[in-house]
Amino acid sequence: MSGQEDPFKGYRGLAKSRMKKWGVRVWSDVRVVNTAGSVFEGVILPRSGNFDDLHIVLKQKTGYNVGIHVDRVTSIEELSYKKIIYKIPEKEFPRLPDLPNVTLLGTGGTIASRLDYRTGAVIPAFTPGELYGAVPELADICNLTTKKIFGVFSENMGWEEYGTLARAVRDEIEAGADGIVIGHGTDTMGHTGAVLTFMIQDSPVPIVLVGSQRSSDRPSSDAALNLMHAVKTAGYGPIAEVQVCMFGPTSDQYALLHRATRVRKMHSSYRSAFRTIGDIPLCRVDMGSFELLTDDFRPRDPDRKIKIDTVYDDRITMLYYYPGMKPDLLDALVEKGYRGIVIAGTGLGHVNKPIYPALKQAIEKGVHVVMTVQTLWGFAQMYVYDTGRDLMDMGVVPLDNMLPETALMKLGWVLGHTDDHDEVMRMMRHTINHEITEREPHNGYVILQGGLPETQEFIKGHWK
Repeated sequence: MSGQEDPFKGYRGLAKSRMKKWGVRVWSDVRVVNTAGSVFEGVILPRSGNFDDLHIVLKQKTGYNVGIHVDRVTSIEELSYKKIIYKIPEKEFPRLPDLPNVTLLGTGGTIASRLDYRTGAVIPAFTPGELYGAVPELADICNLTTKKIFGVFSENMGWEEYGTLARAVRDEIEAGADGIVIGHGTDTMGHTGAVLTFMIQDSPVPIVLVGSQRSSDRPSSDAALNLMHAVKTAGYGPIAEVQVCMFGPTSDQYALLHRATRVRKMHSSYRSAFRTIGDIPLCRVDMGSFELLTDDFRPRDPDRKIKIDTVYDDRITMLYYYPGMKPDLLDALVEKGYRGIVIAGTGLGHVNKPIYPALKQAIEKGVHVVMTVQTLWGFAQMYVYDTGRDLMDMGVVPLDNMLPETALMKLGWVLGHTDDHDEVMRMMRHTINHEITEREPHNGYVILQGGLPETQEFIKGHWK
């Protein structure tokens, strides 16, 4: 098929042979009937070659994709055929003198995007013109400049990227940006937000990380609204800190601004996946207003001078303790030259006794070991039980209610400054921006345990 596009692009094996039998191909608009009598209508999409050979994928009129097992298909009728190449119209982004100047730095997360039907891939819309074509409301909020810093999945962000991103933020602020938005994949957004809090200090303007849980080709996408909320926060918001801006409830009502040292992704697919842990969010944002939830924040101040400190030592790791953990894990880390270990311990900050000797030896060899808690909520209170007191006697230092991921990012940054144990621990326990809080709020920790009468009553009155 040299010079021609494969009509069965990505399909193979049984699925491909059945498509030939039914006389359909990629881009066919079809009506499918399955063995249960259900009818599906839509366009057959191409598939990636590493998927199975048992399903045909349709883009339905609702905008959602559905995979149909070929053994459950009784008939497929081709209604029409049209090769689809979809493109968001690109328009010149208007600039108005009375609007704030906001810079969007891209790292690879899909904020606004288009579906490339030639490959089935979601391609980011990133230039101001593309974003204006996708989300025209942005032009009513700010004068937008975009710069692509990276094009990586968020799991591939690392220390070099963090430093480059921090310096790019500084450059834009010093060039006069009234606020910064960072487009970022949601999976490690909390890690990046935390480390930027340490690498970027005394910002005069808001720095807002934003992403989307669902891509822009889906009707339920949160991408456009998240982007509008983030841009509004960057341009007009009163809080000059590193923040994460994502959906508050699962509906389209408002966004929440989370302090970057206290935020965590708590669901793999909900649009309202991000939650502030050990505190309450900073602010509620909709397109009409900001509703501050606390007065304890660093305010916007154009006269403040930004400080950048991007040193790091990446010889760090996190151990999530589990029953039966073996000491050779610690021995291997010491042997490989790791300089810092964050332990996510059970309860108030505990591990089992069999690893005590390995921990003691690691600390004696100069490895810096700190303790956080797996529960996320609550404090590492290692003085309560013998286990905790024994660990502290060895030199394990509790980090109160610092989140494990925040502790990991801070430890790498601190070790970039010093390897002196006393100074490392002083810096780890010295709070820069609420990574440790004095207490946790009474109205922050809420578990809506499904099925209980009081929960059902609460949901009736509050579920949106």
